[in-house]
Amino acid sequence: MGKAIIYPVGEQSFEALRNRGALYVDKTEYIEKLLGRGGKYFFLGRPRRFGKSLFLSMMHCFFEGRREFFKGLYADTMEWDWEPHPVLYLDLNTESYATDESLSQVLEYNIGGWEDEYDSHIDSGSYSLRFREVMRKAYEKTGKQVIILVDEYDKPLVNNLHDSGRFVRMREQLTAVYSNFKSSAQYIRMVFLTGVSRFAHLSVFSGLNNIMDISFQPDFAAICGITEQELGYYFQDGMEMMAGVECVTAEEIHEELKRRYDGYHFSRRCPDIYNPYSLLNVMDRKEFGNYWIGSGGMTLLEHQLKRFDTDLESLFEARCDQGMLEGLDFDSPNPVALLYQTGYLTIKSYDDGIFTLGLPNGEVKEGFLNFLLPRYANVGNGSTAFFIREFVRELKNGDVECFMRRLQSMFSSVSYRMEMDSEKNLHNALLMLMILLGMHVETEYCTSEGRIDLFLRTARYLYIIELKLDHTPEEALRQIEERHYALPFAADGRETVCIGVNFSTDTRTITGWAVARGH
Repeated sequence: MGKAIIYPVGEQSFEALRNRGALYVDKTEYIEKLLGRGGKYFFLGRPRRFGKSLFLSMMHCFFEGRREFFKGLYADTMEWDWEPHPVLYLDLNTESYATDESLSQVLEYNIGGWEDEYDSHIDSGSYSLRFREVMRKAYEKTGKQVIILVDEYDKPLVNNLHDSGRFVRMREQLTAVYSNFKSSAQYIRMVFLTGVSRFAHLSVFSGLNNIMDISFQPDFAAICGITEQELGYYFQDGMEMMAGVECVTAEEIHEELKRRYDGYHFSRRCPDIYNPYSLLNVMDRKEFGNYWIGSGGMTLLEHQLKRFDTDLESLFEARCDQGMLEGLDFDSPNPVALLYQTGYLTIKSYDDGIFTLGLPNGEVKEGFLNFLLPRYANVGNGSTAFFIREFVRELKNGDVECFMRRLQSMFSSVSYRMEMDSEKNLHNALLMLMILLGMHVETEYCTSEGRIDLFLRTARYLYIIELKLDHTPEEALRQIEERHYALPFAADGRETVCIGVNFSTDTRTITGWAVARGH
């Protein structure tokens, strides 16, 4: 029996990982690429739990000259003198920033520690001045320019998007600290920041005209996450072990991993990227699950979707240019950019300067919709999976009365979460449900005589559904018939099922439906 593989789930320390002999997907070649660019200031934006912290920790060890940790890795073959540089590693990922004092406490902890290390003590309460003095002292004491690594530079801002006052106060505090990157350039060899977004009106971006954002550059597309090639090289043994547990083939395990966790793209030319956090959890536990979605972050999504009053349909196939995805302006935020940067949407295609975005994979789709559906309709938390399975069975069997009664139950006593002065929210809830079912669904499907509200395809049936508010189901069905919505599908071979549905804004539920079947 071979040595057991240690999968470093949640491990963010490169030193600890190497000391344990845990699996490490070698990303050290990207240091050579960074050094080859000849720049001084770099920014990388990626979703949470995608390996940014581990990459920074690896850079920390590299620039401190700790070559023993790089044996067998690409970096050990580089032409590099391995002379240690002073490294200032500012980790902003340690707090939730729910109070005004929390950022000050993190800055005090880090800057105070550097002051002790480099004998830097000035009589000033300003974090900005103290940080500048630390850089000067580190340079003078070692004779080497400073490496500055900032992990999740924007977390205090991202966690306070819902609180404009605290957001502004923390932005001002960070701006003062980050302004030293320009004013102390003579002491700096490299600055590398990671985070979710480029925030407008923050000095690190507005003050530095030579910062290199590598977030969308094809050469750095796979700097975080797992590529298909890396999956085959580093995880083949794990897939085979899991296949034995599941009594299936390794190829079937591979396909399920691909369906659930693959599909991220971070540039217009980018290989498919697997979510590393979920992948490591699956290999470690030998069990599939929605690990990344389950690790947090949905609260931010809920807050911002409420704030934007977003039409979800417009998000599932959003189109935008790179400029829209690169940054966030708190005063005028873009929901598509936020969903992309936080990992709920990804690039699906690129054409003539325009990106088309969509849900990356099965985990995000299921997690996203499982979380949101109970907030639009009467589906209790924890019961969504059973509801969905029954709905799928009834749709596939053509059991219209059963699945319509289930829909009626779902929309019974719809709460304040849905404003029913238009059909938008009803469409949102139905769209989420159908996508979660994994069905081919289209809303406002265009024919020569009008637009079908909801069009569904199964192996045996085509469903044409017309929704009305405060009318009668017969009126809705009559619109389907008078506008010949079923005509384009006459030669399809599947049975066409036309359903007229009425939703009452008074009782906030489906009050009735009318059905017509044809071939």
